[in-house]
Amino acid sequence: MTDEQIKTRPIKDYLKKRGIHPAREYSGYGMYISPFRKEDTPSLKVDYTKNLWYDFGSNEGGSIIDLVMKLDRCPFNDAIEHLREQSFTPVEEQLSFSFHRNRARNNGITLMEEKLLEHPKLLEYLQSRKIDLPIAVKHCREIHYSVGGRNYFAVGFANDTGGYEIRNPSFKGCIAPKDITHIRQEEKNASCFVFEGFMDYLSLLTIRHQLNPEYPGSNWHDNIILNSTANLQKALPLLADYDWTYCFLDNDKAGMTVFREMEKELGYRVRDSSKHYSGYKDLNEYLCAGAHLKSRQAPEKPNQKPKRGLRI
Repeated sequence: MTDEQIKTRPIKDYLKKRGIHPAREYSGYGMYISPFRKEDTPSLKVDYTKNLWYDFGSNEGGSIIDLVMKLDRCPFNDAIEHLREQSFTPVEEQLSFSFHRNRARNNGITLMEEKLLEHPKLLEYLQSRKIDLPIAVKHCREIHYSVGGRNYFAVGFANDTGGYEIRNPSFKGCIAPKDITHIRQEEKNASCFVFEGFMDYLSLLTIRHQLNPEYPGSNWHDNIILNSTANLQKALPLLADYDWTYCFLDNDKAGMTVFREMEKELGYRVRDSSKHYSGYKDLNEYLCAGAHLKSRQAPEKPNQKPKRGLRI
């Protein structure tokens, strides 16, 4: 889908999927309570015919891409990526929950509560992605948040500056500020593994646990989860301190572009580990296909070296 095609996606439908509805509707346009501030009189206009928005309170406006950039406080490329990937309505909260006292307002989303990951729907979602639940509970939180007065919940993965990447079966987004996640071991390590998103990080931990439950072994390296390829520049200064960097990026043009940029900055010290799951979009797709187990169980052919699978 091209950028111009993305711009044709109805803004009204997109806002509805985020739980934002018009306060008043007229012939050809709607007026919304602005998600960017508290107000009683709607000041955000969405022209249904031209598919454009305009915020009278800030004198800003534009296409759906501009709207996502403002809502999520993200760069152009992140907004494009989000609109390409998101196609369903967020999971709406079915049960009441206790509000957190310190509410943080970010990009149209109000963080209400973060707690132990235990909601059955979220655990079911993680199981559908083949993620080991004890691993997920250890590394993630259950996030309850509000958008436009409606409550939702999602799996949350914290970044280094207090924001969260949030996922549920039908929504992928973030609670600002958006940043990388740098996971350091207790002892200084010479190697660091780099992932585009936290689902790939959880996938590698799950694969290791399934292949070697007695000694999954992840303390010999640190980890950096970019949480967006646009965050690469934030990671490069940290990666410069490591002797070796192993990249578990997506097998697509964006993943290769990031790897080439890292290779340019880090030289021979960076390694492309996507070869371990070649033929699959990313590490999670490799896990979901059970390819790591098939490789281990495949019978060896005479006079050939056995396939080693994901030996990392």
